Amino acid sequence: MATDNQSADQVGAAQGKTKVVLYWLEKSRAQRILWLLEELKVDYELKTYKRNNMLAPPEFKKVHPLGKAPLLSVQAEGASEPLILAESGLIIEYLIEHFGPSLAPKRYQEGKEGQVQGETEEWLRYRYFIHYAEGTLMPFLVTALVLRTIREKSPFFIKPIANAITGNVETMFLTPNLENNFNFLESKIKSAPDGGGYLCGSKLTGADIMLSFPLGASKGRAGLTKEKYPALFEYVNRLEAMESNKKAVQKIIEIEGSYDPSL
Repeated sequence: MATDNQSADQVGAAQGKTKVVLYWLEKSRAQRILWLLEELKVDYELKTYKRNNMLAPPEFKKVHPLGKAPLLSVQAEGASEPLILAESGLIIEYLIEHFGPSLAPKRYQEGKEGQVQGETEEWLRYRYFIHYAEGTLMPFLVTALVLRTIREKSPFFIKPIANAITGNVETMFLTPNLENNFNFLESKIKSAPDGGGYLCGSKLTGADIMLSFPLGASKGRAGLTKEKYPALFEYVNRLEAMESNKKAVQKIIEIEGSYDPSL
């Protein structure tokens, strides 16, 4: 379904006249953008890159000054220059608005259009989790990656000190925060509107796609287990089993030879 400001015909016209290029980097948030493009059935060009000492290659800075992934190039028919989009949240919201508004819940309750506190629970969840994924959850996962790298890369003679320091940070700061977030998400999955199944209700939204990367990575090393968080774990498995998601993974395997969802 289209939004209040956009008809289905307009959505179809936008798809047919726009050139979309995804700049994909291994072990990055770009995978969820690839999944969204597959879910939306948008025609796109895919350019894949390998990391260089854990960083994006210099070619990325030719596309965007910060040189971070994901990057999306969008060029409408007749436009002289493409629009370069960075940041997963912006990319997801932009793509959904123009190519797949059905992946965003209805914003207002009936009779409360434009009113303060007139929004639906589904829409408020949607906007919240779009921002939550990067603003709250991902920083803890990046911290976990940094601590793990310190342990693995420290010279032999200082490893005991590095292990002691990183272990204390994990015990006192990282693990409690991850557990708090997983418990929070477990409760949100169980209390989702309209019978649940997804974070915002019974249907997939951009918020689910946004959270797919940090939650998928958390199954590996961050303590997201079936035993401790059964509803959340099953939810992540359900996202990973979706045909459009599997198609996105298979596309990377065909190009790169393998796919690693971890950080």
